[in-house]
Amino acid sequence: MRAPDWLTARPVAHRGLHDRARGVLENMPAAVHAAIAGNFAIEVDIQLTADGEAMVHHDDNLGRLTEGDAPLLSLTAAELRQVAFKDTPERMMSVGDLCDLVAGRVPLVIELKSHFDGDRKLASRLIEVLAAYRGPVAAMSFDPDQVLALRQLSPDLPRGITAERRYDDSYWAKLDEARRRPMEALRHGLRTQPHFVAYRIDDLPAPAPWIARNLFGCALLAWTVRTPEQRVRAAAQADQMIFEGFVPEP
Repeated sequence: MRAPDWLTARPVAHRGLHDRARGVLENMPAAVHAAIAGNFAIEVDIQLTADGEAMVHHDDNLGRLTEGDAPLLSLTAAELRQVAFKDTPERMMSVGDLCDLVAGRVPLVIELKSHFDGDRKLASRLIEVLAAYRGPVAAMSFDPDQVLALRQLSPDLPRGITAERRYDDSYWAKLDEARRRPMEALRHGLRTQPHFVAYRIDDLPAPAPWIARNLFGCALLAWTVRTPEQRVRAAAQADQMIFEGFVPEP
């Protein structure tokens, strides 16, 4: 199955249309509302809770944009719904809350954050929630095991791999070579069979996403586009951009 046309029809707002200067933080309800108002697709992140819920949040731990400092995996959904975003009255959403808020008005691209431990509970919970959702939605992850779980649990759900050229910086130091190697050059592709690739803009052009796009028919999204130069590159190398820090013209 090829990625649906709606996936690349409009720019994708990275973690919603957020603007910290206006008090609109990433992945919070106001950022989702702003993206809908602009008729942009919305990319969000989800994390697993202690009780198996999927909450809309990027970081493994609280603290960067919220009150608290605990790992999300140590808290229940009820506890996380009480966590305030800094300097705002808004609270964290579950993926079900997100679906209720968007209600099919714009496409959703949901990234599963992973601890790279083979746990499928987050993918399972997402699929469970999406069974009742009728809007355009796709899911993706850096973790090939999560993409494989999506393929096996819900083969008709558009799925993608989030990727970059190299995995040798400090962020990826937690992964051993056995975990990193399948991620390099999209080596897992025949196993995960993604419908699209979301690739780091500063790493484009690159052979692996070119092959995925031109030989296997995968849609190619470029993340995260922030500058005019990156926007020109995304237009030349990808089918659509995942953007932040500016508002694309209609």
